[in-house]
Amino acid sequence: MNLSGWRPGPVVVLSLAAVASLAACDTKRNTTGGGGGGTATASGTGTGGEPATGTFHVGHYASLTGSEATFGQSTDQGIRLAIKERNAAIDAGTVKGRKIKLTTHDDAGKPQDAGNAVTRLITQDKVNALLGEVASGLSMVGGQIAQQYTVPMISPSSTNPQVTQIGDMVFRVCFLDDFQGKVMARFAREELKAQKAAVLYDQGQPYSKGLADYAEKAFKEMGGTIVSRQAYASSDPDVSAQLSSIKQASPDVIFLPGYYTQAANIMRQARKLGITVAFVGGDGWDSDKLEEIGGEAVQGSYYSNHYSPEEETPEVKNFVSKYKAEFGATPDGLAALGYDAAILLFDAVDRTPSLGGKDLAATIAATKDFVGVTGKISIDPNRDASKSAVVVKVDNGRRVPVKRYEP
Repeated sequence: MNLSGWRPGPVVVLSLAAVASLAACDTKRNTTGGGGGGTATASGTGTGGEPATGTFHVGHYASLTGSEATFGQSTDQGIRLAIKERNAAIDAGTVKGRKIKLTTHDDAGKPQDAGNAVTRLITQDKVNALLGEVASGLSMVGGQIAQQYTVPMISPSSTNPQVTQIGDMVFRVCFLDDFQGKVMARFAREELKAQKAAVLYDQGQPYSKGLADYAEKAFKEMGGTIVSRQAYASSDPDVSAQLSSIKQASPDVIFLPGYYTQAANIMRQARKLGITVAFVGGDGWDSDKLEEIGGEAVQGSYYSNHYSPEEETPEVKNFVSKYKAEFGATPDGLAALGYDAAILLFDAVDRTPSLGGKDLAATIAATKDFVGVTGKISIDPNRDASKSAVVVKVDNGRRVPVKRYEP
């Protein structure tokens, strides 16, 4: 997810200065899983030679609590599934390599807490690599610290272009917002046959505004017309005035980028006002809470996403089956991206000449055509993932894949 527009500020300085105080106490949730104790040695060959020895320690920072808690929870479960499979394969003798240990800290969706979590993972927990965050603003806080300490970090789902511009330690396995905005616009024009569109975005949420800008620009370039552009504040749940203006403009489709809580609430209000046209959103909608909050109002809407659990690829089918068996739920896109970030990291661990930060980062950067649950991933020179996106339809608890778009 993207929180575009974030700039480095005093939060990072405070987080780095807090190292000493963090040694005294910690009130964050700390969970460990995966392999047993031990510290990975600085060298080892992995799958190419003799089995590597020692545990590889992964740190994950995520919003396990807070307004977007489902994002962090799903991602963490995807990572844990990947680790469980990896360690079981080593026990069974089917793969060579290091066992994995996981430590997760909750950042509650707050920048200062994210900085503190990453600092603690690196300086106290002594992790070899980091996974996180979902929100781009939090990834930028953590990424600066990872860059300073030369610890590779892979974001599963931060879509803002600035995330990987921090430096050569920071990567991602998701698509970017400029591509996602084009997918939203193309779907509206080609599949929904929309000529006129309205845009409704959260003016205080850079993710929402940035994705709205990309979708609007692409829609216009494809010959469409924007008949109404409205902004709202997430602190004010009543958007009836903005929706009334949109209704008067008679759009064929409404672009509603943002997170699932606001999107569901807005669609409920829209249907009460008699607005019947389709809503199209981005990956910030991806949570079961969308329907729990929005009910009937969100049915038949569409959003761009990283995968659908109903896609027919062997990778998706296998992942969904294993995830359901482990957690008793259907995995959302955040779970799939957490899983992909983890297995891509493990692949690099098996290929790297050493576990030094620079060597491991260079090996991650060389990843090409890696087959994950969310599609084939190649890391480009900007350390971004070149990959496709899928538009899904919300249909009574299902996420029906409608069309996949290649970059």
